[in-house]
Amino acid sequence: MHDNITGKQLSLKTSDRTEALRVLHAKNEAEKQPAINLQIARAYLAAGDPDIATRTWQVAMDAVVKLKQGSTRERWQAAVHDKALEVIRRLPILETRPEHFLRVLELGTVATNVYLRRLHNFALAVTWLPWPVLNKQQWPRVRYKEKRGITAEEHRAVVAAERNPERKAFFELAWHLGAAQGDLATLRADNIDWENRIISFRRKKTGTVAVLRFGEEGEAVLRRLPTFGPLFPNLSRLPSTERASIFRLRCQALGIEGVTLHSYRYAWAERARKCGYPERFAKEALGHESNAVHRAYAKKAKVEAPPLEDYEKVGANQRVVRLRMQNTATLAETPLNRRTA
Repeated sequence: MHDNITGKQLSLKTSDRTEALRVLHAKNEAEKQPAINLQIARAYLAAGDPDIATRTWQVAMDAVVKLKQGSTRERWQAAVHDKALEVIRRLPILETRPEHFLRVLELGTVATNVYLRRLHNFALAVTWLPWPVLNKQQWPRVRYKEKRGITAEEHRAVVAAERNPERKAFFELAWHLGAAQGDLATLRADNIDWENRIISFRRKKTGTVAVLRFGEEGEAVLRRLPTFGPLFPNLSRLPSTERASIFRLRCQALGIEGVTLHSYRYAWAERARKCGYPERFAKEALGHESNAVHRAYAKKAKVEAPPLEDYEKVGANQRVVRLRMQNTATLAETPLNRRTA
């Protein structure tokens, strides 16, 4: 195929002359009558899917929400009500052009970018969208705000200002356990093993089992909660967005910025890392399956390693017996180290 304007030549990717001529004529017709190209494409597509010409993005949004469950479904329900999506809500999917998406992204936020990408990929996966509206390189980069854990001072201020006993206990327990707000709000009395001071539950997000041990301060908070049924009867009935709004309003009244309810989870991981809590125990407590995810939560922890000479002095004071070199035959029978009596 030779372009008479640019002089560029391309292969038609076929060795059959009849097929090659058919492709060539189609390309010439497309150049001569660009206005009817979309109509011809619609006619072919409608033969396989009669609704493809009228299906709107609202239909795709409703379909995605129905497929989700639990807290993920709540987040999608909130996402599809984004005002920026009004640009495409009633627009037929087949008629979507790049400028439509770019306008949505201009009006929206980081969350708009994230959920519009997922909606776009869903429409492609179920063949409601025959081709990408924007290529991967054309999507604006997702730039999240910096996340941090709530500090001890901020937590004390929130607890001191809260007058509702149930909410106050909820914030206190979030500090001691570091559980996600959805898991914490739905805890029940039978999740508690008082004898071993353990709270165990299955995480809503991942399905993994989280095992949390609580100390004396955590026990004091738990003793103030119901002894049967939900620990937080009122908060458990609220959607996660409303619980988050309650906390956000409390922080705004106190002049605290940059934290959410999830910041308690970051704070727990940061505190665990700073005090030297073993990572494998912290992962089990937080219900993290991935080392990378767990370290991301604790990345802001400021750990100050003591000098090596301090460790050497500690070893000298404990009078650790030095190992003696032995032959291979007796090495397996000799203890590796032993404290002096």
